[in-house]
Amino acid sequence: MSKLNVDQKNIFDLLSDKKADFLIPDYQRPYAWDEDQCQTLWDDIFLFSFPDNDYELFDENEEYFLGSIVTYKNAQGKSEVIDGQQRLTTLMLVLRAFYDKFANMQDRNSILTRDRIEKCIWKTDTFGTADKSTLKIDSEVATDSDKEEFLDLLKTGQVKPESKSQYVNNYRFFQKKIDAFLQEFAGYFPYLPARILNNCILLPIEAESQDTALRIFSTLNDRGLPLSDADIFKAQFYKYYGGLNRKDEFISDWKELEEITKLVFHPNTGTPMDELFTRYMYFLRAKKGNKNTTTEALRKFYEQDKYKHLKQDETLPELKALALFWKSISCQDKERFSDNILKKLFVLNYAPNGMWQHITSVYFLQNRMEDGLLKEEKFRDFLNKITAFIFTYAITNSGVNALRTPIYDEMINIVNGVDVTFSKYKFVENQARSFFENYKFTNQRNITRSMITWYAYTFSDQQLLDIKEVFHIEHIYSKKRQEMECGLKNTSNLELLGNKILLEESINIKASDYHFEDKKKIYGGAQRRGKNKEPSKIAEISQIIDYKEFSEQNIVERNKAILDKFFDFLRDEDLLS
Repeated sequence: MSKLNVDQKNIFDLLSDKKADFLIPDYQRPYAWDEDQCQTLWDDIFLFSFPDNDYELFDENEEYFLGSIVTYKNAQGKSEVIDGQQRLTTLMLVLRAFYDKFANMQDRNSILTRDRIEKCIWKTDTFGTADKSTLKIDSEVATDSDKEEFLDLLKTGQVKPESKSQYVNNYRFFQKKIDAFLQEFAGYFPYLPARILNNCILLPIEAESQDTALRIFSTLNDRGLPLSDADIFKAQFYKYYGGLNRKDEFISDWKELEEITKLVFHPNTGTPMDELFTRYMYFLRAKKGNKNTTTEALRKFYEQDKYKHLKQDETLPELKALALFWKSISCQDKERFSDNILKKLFVLNYAPNGMWQHITSVYFLQNRMEDGLLKEEKFRDFLNKITAFIFTYAITNSGVNALRTPIYDEMINIVNGVDVTFSKYKFVENQARSFFENYKFTNQRNITRSMITWYAYTFSDQQLLDIKEVFHIEHIYSKKRQEMECGLKNTSNLELLGNKILLEESINIKASDYHFEDKKKIYGGAQRRGKNKEPSKIAEISQIIDYKEFSEQNIVERNKAILDKFFDFLRDEDLLS
């Protein structure tokens, strides 16, 4: 069992300890507390110390718990902060701001309080005198360009007027709060910092190793900014590359990865770096031959065998290659991909679920050449195959969980050098067609957008669309028109794919409720209200505009054309039995 030293301490006892020597390590996040979080901290400690704005109501036996500080002693004997760095840093700024205010105060309480704050900020000599050149806290955060400013601020109390770092912003915030407090409670000024030092409690948890400290952190509910899974992995990488004397190289690579992933990934949960590790995880699972459809939690997966996967020379380069691959997709890099490939990737960007990203990540890592590129024809065939299969499966076997079985099988085939065929999961044509014909393609269902985006690119003259542009699903025969005219015998035909088309957001907003004759003018960019409008970039629009009227019969006929073309696609991809 891991040994822990756990003993709650007030701020003074924790920081004034002669052995106190905190280090915020390279792999931690930069300081990020903003004014709102500082305001909350200030309000909490003020209301606790001066209940109802009355210093006499304070109970000296009361304590206010500020949270935990998880550390472990590194090889240099410093307490490396795994959790609580944001809170600890902010408390140091608060104490420094109070310390400066006591400079010209000569009453006994002020002198004593200032002396106690000194012992919390600076190390002391044999006789207890503060050494103003040596702080109780240090920062080596690789991605924090302002850390030296923080350390200088603690040492000198001086800030550059032009500085806008988060450290300085928060320091100035606390200065203003302290000034306001001093004006209102001048006679009791020392009481507030004294109560912060004596009655505000932290729970220092000192683990015997970094691994133990990380494990403890993962079980705590941090009030501040919690480390992500990727931050935990960074600590493991840091330790590994430090042992190889390649720490600086790792820090540079990690910072670059963070910058890339911020631009590329926008996950609903977790961080962009977590998303990169998730996509890489599927490659590692496939290499193990793991077909289990119950996917492990990200941290659980990587911590297996003492973070074995993070202690391999190839891991970081593969992560970087994968990040750059997805960056090229997100910016539609025409030097890396042909227009034909980019069109297929655009369609997949509107896939009904994210499973295509995982299998494509596996395909890339397995099949990339030395220059990081993929063979055009093979990649094209792969994209066609997964598009046809995933889109169909969303109709015939709804739910992403059902998709895992065939996708995981094919991931393993990929790493074994076998082409993706989904041969064990072909669709019975009549059954699949029935599913499509009876499916309710409402706009709220992801597969609706998937299908109309796919159909847009079946037109040979369809240009590559900008992946960053917003497109809506347009009802060619508008719902509003049906309500006014009752023109459709079967109102359910409104939601057929035959009545839907991809359309630019700006054009769709203008065209949504108009009669078809007016819609055509807007689609085509005709003048309206004295302003020239750009025509739609959707190639099929030019055909729609040629219709004299768009009736119920047109909806049904176009719907059949879409399904016919899609089933031809399935047939071409050998996915029908």
